[in-house]
Amino acid sequence: MTDRFNKLHHLCIVVHDIDKAQAYYESIGIAPWESYPPLAEYEELEVPSPEGFRTMQYRICNLPNVQFQLCQPSNNPSPQRQFLDAKGEGVFHIGFEVPDADKAEAQALADGLRVKMRGRRANRSGFTYYDTAEGAGVVLLTRATGQAGK
Repeated sequence: MTDRFNKLHHLCIVVHDIDKAQAYYESIGIAPWESYPPLAEYEELEVPSPEGFRTMQYRICNLPNVQFQLCQPSNNPSPQRQFLDAKGEGVFHIGFEVPDADKAEAQALADGLRVKMRGRRANRSGFTYYDTAEGAGVVLLTRATGQAGK
């Protein structure tokens, strides 16, 4: 038994218009929202298109039990843009918090999961997206926070 999927951290919803989505969620009492730190802080980045990754907009809302994320991909290529174009708005990934991103990724690889995207900051905090949409219906992600992370 591993601990990489034990602590739910967030749900990420891909949207066409982040301002409109935020306004809607605020109108039904899901607030406050804040911009996610710049995606340029990842020193180690393995994604299909670094420009597509770095030009996405993210906003987060920290509820008592889970974080909501809104993601508006740019027109640059990214899995989030592909999802939005093919399926429309909706939950792109479910994120789980882990104490060590590298250890969680190694465990996942040993269990046969395939890495879809990954990124690490200088302090080794970061994320790994797993290619689980076909088997699980959604992309799963593990993330580890450090001093640079939220």
